[in-house]
Amino acid sequence: MNDAAPAPTPAPAPRRARVRAPELIGKGGWLNTGGKGLTLADLRGRITILDFWTFCCVNCLHVLDELRELEEKHRDTVVIVGVHSPKFVHEAEHSAVVDAVERYGVHHPVLDDPELATWKQYAVRAWPTLVVIDPEGYVVAQHAGEGHAHAIAKLVEELEAEHEAKGTLRRGDGPYVAPEPVAGDLRFPGKALVLPSGNLLVSDTTRHQLVELAPDGESVVRRVGGGERGFGPEAFSEPQGLALLPDGSVVVADTVNHALRRFDPVTGAVETVAGTGRQWWQGSPTSGPALEVDLSSPWDVAWWQGRVWIAMAGVHQLWTWDPESGTVAVAAGTTNEGLHDGPAAEAWFAQPSGLAATEDRLWIADSETSALRYVEVGEGGYEIRTAVGSGLFDFGHRDGDAAQALLQHPLGVTALPDGSVAVCDTYNHALRRYDPANGQVTTLATDLREPSDAVLVGDDIVVVESARHRLTRLRLPEEAVRVDAVAHRTQRAATDVAPGTLRLDIVFQAPSGQKLDTRYGPSTRLLVSSTPPELLTAGEGAGTDLFRELALNPELTGGVLHVSAMAASCDDDPENEYPACHVHQQDWGVPVNITSGGATRLPLVLAGMDDEAPPQPTCPAGGDPPAATVTTA
Repeated sequence: MNDAAPAPTPAPAPRRARVRAPELIGKGGWLNTGGKGLTLADLRGRITILDFWTFCCVNCLHVLDELRELEEKHRDTVVIVGVHSPKFVHEAEHSAVVDAVERYGVHHPVLDDPELATWKQYAVRAWPTLVVIDPEGYVVAQHAGEGHAHAIAKLVEELEAEHEAKGTLRRGDGPYVAPEPVAGDLRFPGKALVLPSGNLLVSDTTRHQLVELAPDGESVVRRVGGGERGFGPEAFSEPQGLALLPDGSVVVADTVNHALRRFDPVTGAVETVAGTGRQWWQGSPTSGPALEVDLSSPWDVAWWQGRVWIAMAGVHQLWTWDPESGTVAVAAGTTNEGLHDGPAAEAWFAQPSGLAATEDRLWIADSETSALRYVEVGEGGYEIRTAVGSGLFDFGHRDGDAAQALLQHPLGVTALPDGSVAVCDTYNHALRRYDPANGQVTTLATDLREPSDAVLVGDDIVVVESARHRLTRLRLPEEAVRVDAVAHRTQRAATDVAPGTLRLDIVFQAPSGQKLDTRYGPSTRLLVSSTPPELLTAGEGAGTDLFRELALNPELTGGVLHVSAMAASCDDDPENEYPACHVHQQDWGVPVNITSGGATRLPLVLAGMDDEAPPQPTCPAGGDPPAATVTTA
């Protein structure tokens, strides 16, 4: 007789809705696989995380960094697959996706899906979106936006235990095959400036360094930084913007470190002057001692009106850093993504990525709205104005009157001696010019591969050709280059909605072991607006519920709904006085067509699965469930 206590019964696996994962298809093929195509069958037995991203999107770049630790820790059980789903026409070019995968250090397989085929199969509505597929090929979770790495890590641990017990987990090396390294003095340089010595300083973004070049723009004088991603005196992480300060030092936008650094060209010393190395989240301080306030992907910097202005691309704002007081503060923008002019505190931006100062204006390359904008001093303070551009979904290459001219994701802007400005029209591979005197837009040069910045050197303009890994010197032309006008709208399909009342539901399920944090008031926020504004006759504005009844204007046939949602969740442990908390947030721009027979409910998944999805046919006996069939584990 055995008197030993019986072994405890293992806790039952959590029950969760599962959806059969559709196949992965993309006309552009696969990258980082050594030339091999992948199918879901190849990934069976592994936990697969699909990362729907596009390389213009700073939120997508944030998610790439969030996933690095998870990717390394669970390398033998988890396969991350990037599904590149373009917004802009240029992003549908296969060579541009190849460049982006190297530029941003993507170390997992990537499916190039230029026609959004897989995006549509998975009913994705936002960049970025993460979809988790279990080892048996079922979708078990979907997360839109940033800040979900902790929830996915918890889910991965649960899936590992569950499928290890079932015998359906397969461990081993994944399908990632690293590409061959490429030699060269620069690799995807970002920004440049002229030093007092006459040399050029360039942010060598992908190699995590600054490079000082001789006046010829080619001969390397020295490199600053160790060349490996990091945060310290000898390390940067994808640095971008550079600005010369009055004392001769240079402030550097250390983008992925979410910090500003100061470089002394005389001594070679590097110090951190703003940021903590952590990314700013909703609810964090927006002003205070510079070394105690979190920043979010500073992309460019400029000295204007006695302060350093920061293009804070990660939160769609402009901030300032005051070297005298050692403080930072928000100067313009609400964190909502879009194009809205007016008083600085009420303006909307969309990834401001380039700055150039003149005496009376600060010019802004607002990349995601394909716009050229500026800050000027009005009677009541700073005002934001738009010179070229109309919104998130209209772009192209069209010269002429600024009211109808089009750009495509510009990243740089340069003030010219005659009072006009040059725009690095990045995804059009062109250098454009806007003249405030006559309101005209012209093209100065074409065949520049992803120009991201430009600086004046004498009578020449030196352009950072990021995707050609070089600086290109051009003589400023007296006459414009003639180009055929082309206009585009994002190819993402619009959602058909019925006229009348539309129910908006933000789907959010707190991660396992967490609950909504209501200790200090509502833990959720929902903000709704539209383009054009008259699209909504009711339902716009801010609130704390994650649902809203929207009234659509019956006189319109369509438009864009702008939806911003946030939810805060904390560890569900009553014994812990200071539980770990996490913020989940996402902005959606949803194109809609108003048509009879359209949907009366619009679900947007922030985290979890939509329980109100319509039922699907059951699978035949003995067969696999069809795609998009909801089952219960």
